[in-house]
Amino acid sequence: MPDTRPLRDDLQATLDARRALGPDYDAALVDSFVERLDETIGARVRAELTMHGAAPHQHQAKNPGSAMIPIALGSMGIGIPLTAIAAGNAGLVGLTITWLAIVVINVAAAAAIMRRG
Repeated sequence: MPDTRPLRDDLQATLDARRALGPDYDAALVDSFVERLDETIGARVRAELTMHGAAPHQHQAKNPGSAMIPIALGSMGIGIPLTAIAAGNAGLVGLTITWLAIVVINVAAAAAIMRRG
């Protein structure tokens, strides 16, 4: 368990300052202590992630292309019924428009994912 003495000392100092300054400074004292508490928690989380071999911002996929898999599968799932509807109602023109729209959406999604990755 990490040493909590500095945080306890900060809390004690905050309480002592509150007694000395009075209730008019409660908000400022609480904000100051919460800021130090947030920093301590953040440092502990980073230390735990490092100890377990995970970098703090490692939640993103290592291969940005892997984020396209759900989009591609969703396009196929939506594309099959849209193909039947478009071909049945508008013929080749409707079918072409439907698949062009699906392609444009997938290209835009891939471009966005590649920019992030």
